[in-house]
Amino acid sequence: MERLKEELKLIADESDIRIDKFLADKLDFSRSYIQKLIGKNLVIVNKSIVEKDSYLINFNDRIIVKVPEAESLSLKPVNLDLEILYEDEYLAVINKPAGIPVHPAPTYDGVTLVEGLLFQLNNLSGIGGKKRPGIVHRLDKDTSGAIVIAKTDQSHQKLSSQFKNRDIKKIYRAIVKGMPEHQKAKIEAPIGRDPNDRKKMAVVRHNSKKAVSIYEIISEYKGFSELEIEILTGRTHQIRAHLEFLGHPVIGDSKYGGKTNLSVDIPRQMLHAYKLEFKHPLKDEIIKIIAPLFDDYKKVIDYLNRQ
Repeated sequence: MERLKEELKLIADESDIRIDKFLADKLDFSRSYIQKLIGKNLVIVNKSIVEKDSYLINFNDRIIVKVPEAESLSLKPVNLDLEILYEDEYLAVINKPAGIPVHPAPTYDGVTLVEGLLFQLNNLSGIGGKKRPGIVHRLDKDTSGAIVIAKTDQSHQKLSSQFKNRDIKKIYRAIVKGMPEHQKAKIEAPIGRDPNDRKKMAVVRHNSKKAVSIYEIISEYKGFSELEIEILTGRTHQIRAHLEFLGHPVIGDSKYGGKTNLSVDIPRQMLHAYKLEFKHPLKDEIIKIIAPLFDDYKKVIDYLNRQ
């Protein structure tokens, strides 16, 4: 018998669409994960168990999705050779490489940053649970740069409060298509789920949250530019969605319009968490971090400089 984490209830607002696709779009689960739930008889429509992934929903179908507790993970330390930018007995700041998620998820079974932290750091806070030891905030899988790690529960609580209260200064670097109209400007545009693609975020009026970013052009190239972006709020995919809205998406970010035809390898979105500034949670000092750019990012800059 599956131990349930939660029951999600929906009323279908579409018709003649496969239930696995509909639920993947609505719930931001992968389609394969939805199919696993269907295989375990955990998806119900109009009080009947759904037996096939290909079941076609109808308008006003009443759908219940039973989400089981995550299976207990046995996380093993893995040597990811992480660059430690700062460390003391209370916290660490890591220069996260692109290509690895911060922590395990039901729909991902590869190596994550957490396994690398277990290898390199002696202690991690336990507030995040077994799957997220030390994790105070996140970066997207294909975003690189500075990430703060808590080594004690006390520092975790205090750092979490700083993030929640927006007391931590966060500045990113990004290579984008085109040249923004202004040298420096504030983007104040609310962000929510994209109604046309539930797996991405967008600037929308309804079911959205306030989002504020400030960008400044730091380098200009032929058809491209490099920006520094400070985020004053911390919404999911905030920079990626705001820059797409501005008409200058991050290159390499295919989900947000950043595909290019450049003859240089762009293996991921060219977005890097470059600077962090925050009050030490237990000492009377301000910590200022600059995370060095990774080689894949620098190679794109070198290429653009030669054009």
